[in-house]
Amino acid sequence: MKENTTSSARPRKARKTASNKAPARLTVGIDLGDQNSAFCILDAEGEVLSEGTLRTSEHGFSQQFQRMAPCRIALETGTHSPWVSRLLKKCGHDVVVASARHVRMIYESDRKNDKVDARTLARLARIDKDLLHPIQHRSEKAQADLALLRARDALVQVRTKLMNCARGMVKSVGGRLPGASGECFAKRAREHVPDAVRIALLPLLDQIEHVSQEIREYDKRIEKMAQTEYGQTQLMRQIPGVGVITSMAFTLTIDDPNRFRRSRDVAAYLGLLPRQCDSGDSKPQLSITKAGDPMVRRLLVGCAHYILGHWGPDSDLRRWGLTLMEHGGKNAKKRAVVAVARKLAVVMHKLWVTGEVYEPLREANGAEVTAA
Repeated sequence: MKENTTSSARPRKARKTASNKAPARLTVGIDLGDQNSAFCILDAEGEVLSEGTLRTSEHGFSQQFQRMAPCRIALETGTHSPWVSRLLKKCGHDVVVASARHVRMIYESDRKNDKVDARTLARLARIDKDLLHPIQHRSEKAQADLALLRARDALVQVRTKLMNCARGMVKSVGGRLPGASGECFAKRAREHVPDAVRIALLPLLDQIEHVSQEIREYDKRIEKMAQTEYGQTQLMRQIPGVGVITSMAFTLTIDDPNRFRRSRDVAAYLGLLPRQCDSGDSKPQLSITKAGDPMVRRLLVGCAHYILGHWGPDSDLRRWGLTLMEHGGKNAKKRAVVAVARKLAVVMHKLWVTGEVYEPLREANGAEVTAA
C-alpha cells in the first residue's frame, strides 16, 4: 500500500513541475530587403518552426510580430534596420542588430539568398548574440538631425563635381579658371569663361551659385541647432580646426558618449585604427579599417590637415603630428594625418564626457613644470 502511494504521487509531482516551467523563448532571424523581407523562426532546440516573407513596411512588421510572445530577433545593418529595430523593441522583443561586415558566414556563403541568410542569422543569435558583433543604432532624433548634415554634404559634393567639370571644359579650349573657393567660384569664373564655351558654361555657373546658396542656408540651420540643442559641441569647438560641422557630425554619430568605456574606443568605432593580421613574428603595417561613418572620418581627417598645415596653431596635437612626419619615409605625412585624426577623435570625446576646458599645450606645459 505504501508503494502504491509513492508511485501515484510521483506523476503528480512531475506534472506540477512541468506546468510551472516557463515556455522556451523563440529566436527569429530577418533578412531585410527593400520591398520584402525574409524571416525564419526557431524553437529552443533549434528546429525551424516557420519561414516566410513579409512586406518591409510598418504595417507588415506590426502584423507579424506585434502579437508574438517576446523573443530574440536578429537582423543585419542596412537602410531599413534603424526603424525596424525601434519598431520591434516597442513590441517587446530583444532585438540584435548584426554588423553586416563582420558576419562572414553570410556575405561569403556559396549559397546566399534571403531564406538562407535569415536562417543563418537566427541560428547565430540562438547560440551567442556576440557572434553577430551587435551594434547600437542612434536615436530617432539624432538620425533626423544627422540627415541635415548628410544633405549638406551631398550638396557640397555636387558643387565640387560641377566646379571640376567647368574647369575641365575651359582647359579643353586652352583657357584656365582662377583659383577660388566654392562660395565665390561662380562669380569669379564668369569673368574668365572663353567665348567658345560660354553658352555651355553659364547655366552651369548658375547652378553652382544656386547650390552655394542652399549650402549657406544649411549652415545657418546647423549653427542654430548646435547652439540651441547641442551645447556639447561648444566644448569640441575649443580645438582649433574643429568647426560646427565636424562637432555636430561627431556628436550625432556617437549620440551617447557613455556607451564607450574608454575614449580610445571611439577611434576604433570610427574606423581610424590600423587593421591587424599578426601571425607569429610577422606583424605587417596595414591600412586603417575604415569602419563606421565615412563622413565623420573624412571631416576629422580634414581637421587634421588644418592642424598640421601652415596655418595650424601651436598645440600638443600639432607637435606630435609633426614629429611623426619626420620619420616613416614617403608615407609619413599620410600616416601622421590619420594619427592626428585618430587622437583628435579621442580628445573630442574626452571633452564631451568631462566638460573640461581644452588646453592646447597641456602636455608641453606639464613637461616644463616637471623639468623645473
